[in-house]
Parts: sequence; structure tokens; C-alpha cells
Amino acid sequence: MRETILLVDDEEMIRDLLSSALEQEGYICLQASNVDEAFVILGKQPVDLVISDIMMPGRSGVELLRDLKKISPEIAVLMITGLSDMKTAMECVHLGADDYITKPFGISRVVLTVKNMIERRCLALEKKHYQVSLEFKVMEQTAQIRKTMNELSTAYDNTLTALVKALDAREKEVGSHSERVMNFAAFLGGKLGIAGRDLQELAKGALLHDIGKIGISDNILLKPGKLDDNEWIEMRKHPQVGYAILSEIDFLKIPAEIILGHHERFDGEGYPKQLKGEQIPIGARIFSVVDTLDAMTSDRPYRKALPFDMVLTEIIKYRGSQFDPAIADLFLSIPRKHWEDCAGKQFI
Repeated sequence: MRETILLVDDEEMIRDLLSSALEQEGYICLQASNVDEAFVILGKQPVDLVISDIMMPGRSGVELLRDLKKISPEIAVLMITGLSDMKTAMECVHLGADDYITKPFGISRVVLTVKNMIERRCLALEKKHYQVSLEFKVMEQTAQIRKTMNELSTAYDNTLTALVKALDAREKEVGSHSERVMNFAAFLGGKLGIAGRDLQELAKGALLHDIGKIGISDNILLKPGKLDDNEWIEMRKHPQVGYAILSEIDFLKIPAEIILGHHERFDGEGYPKQLKGEQIPIGARIFSVVDTLDAMTSDRPYRKALPFDMVLTEIIKYRGSQFDPAIADLFLSIPRKHWEDCAGKQFI
């Protein structure tokens, strides 16, 4: 493609001389006798390079350069100056001129300078286009990676949910105890100001809280009567079993801590580590309250669901012993309907 050069000089003879020499080299040349005329031409068609005299009647070549670089920085500019005006020539370079030549000049020198400037401009444009293309490809690949990660995360979540549903079904749970507890925990955690990744970790910990029961035999887990001392010893291992299963998985390390502590008590009388107060992870302290809510308001093989008012009585009774008092107080301040919305059912 032939490059277009705009010659701006108040002396017609110089414009014609430059135009003749550059057209012989295959360039398309346009002429303007002053800055205003130059901008009229620039507004009508694309130009690759401008050759402008600095000293002209009316607006100077410096003003042309300054305004041109503001609106079309990709156009190369070659300034022509007298030997006595080198200071202005250097000012033009600082304003963005790509090069300058001094009068009197040789035509061959001008042609060589123009060729070099056009070549540099082409390389600069190719680099810019490559960078834009590269940025676009990076954006595309980033979007694809994000989409893949989201799909992978969804697949993880669906797999975990399916596993938990299978465990709930094994224990003859009505509905999905683990999903309800997850919803309760996320809701209460949000009220406590937990957000973002931390809230997601809390929800996963609540969902997977009983994963360790996969290691408990059916004879103990499904026993209709009370467990004896040895059976209780086995049953109380399930937080540690769950922790052992999940703590080796990077994205489940924090939920694993919640699982390990979900049977601890605020007064230190829980298990397996007898942690006390704020030694217990916040997620486990939240879980303790909402697990009581779901356990009492759900049917069990040995009894029907209990009234919501009995849950309130239980939370008040064990506030400060089984339950973190601050979390218990927050729970008690939340209207019943909000908990029913989380559960997807009405309490009795």
C-alpha cells in the first residue's frame, strides 16, 4: 500500500520540489500552504506522514505539531527548520516530532529520512497491533479460564452436594439436613459480617459437617436405641475422620477446620479437643447454633419435629455454655420467618 505524505510549507517551490522527489519513490503527496489548510486536508483523508516547515505566516509548524499529536499521535511528523533556529527544532522533538532537517537540505537526505520514518512508523503500528491482538487473546483466554474454573467449581459443589445427600439418606434424614444447615449457617454468618470467600468456606464446612460419618458403621449410626459407651466413643470420632478426609484437599482446608470443631462447646466441654470460647473456629460456633435449630425443627425416627419456641428456649438455656453468647443473641434477634425462608418450610 502506498503511503500518503502531507507537505506543509508556505513556499510553493519547496512543496513542489519535495512532492516531485517523493512521488518518484512511490509516495502519494498532498500539499498545504498553511496550518489551517493542512487540518482541512487531514480531516478529509488519512495521512501517514506530515512534513512541515516551522516558520510560516499565521499559525506556526509548532502549533501544527502540537495539535496534530493530540488528535492523531500515530501520524509521523518531520519538521523543517533553519540552522539559526535549533532551539525550536529541539522543542518540536519534545512535543513529539519524529525527526527534523535543516535548511538548506539535500533532496536525497529528505528522501532517506522519510523512508526511515515510514519504516519506523510501520514497525510501531505492527507492534501496537500485535499488542492489541495479544491483549485481546489474553482477555479471551482469561475469560475461558474463568469459565472453566467456574464450571469446575460448580462440578465440585455438585459432587459434594450429591455426596452429602447420600449421607443424609443413609441416616434416614427427611429432606436434606446438611443443605438446610448450610443455608442457616450462611445466613447467620452474613448477619455477623462474614462475606466473600470466608462465607463460602463457612457454607462448605456446614454442608460437609457430617462427612466423617462415612467411617461410622451402620450398626452404630443407624441404631434405633441409645448408644453404649463404646459406641459413643466411635461416634465421637466422626469430626476427626471428616477432618482427616478433607484437610488434604487444598480448597477444603478451612471447611475441614469447621468440621473438626463442630461438636466443641463454648464452655470447653465438647469434643474432640475440648476447645473453649474463641479457640473454637467462628464457623464451628455458628454451626453449633444452627444445627440445634435444624435438629429440633426436623422429624427424627424417634420423634416428630418440635415447635420453634422450644428452639428459642434451648438457645437461651445453653447460651454461654454450649453456645457462643454473642452468636446466640444474634440468632434470637432474627425473626422466625427469616429462618423459615432459609429452611424452605414453616416450623410448628
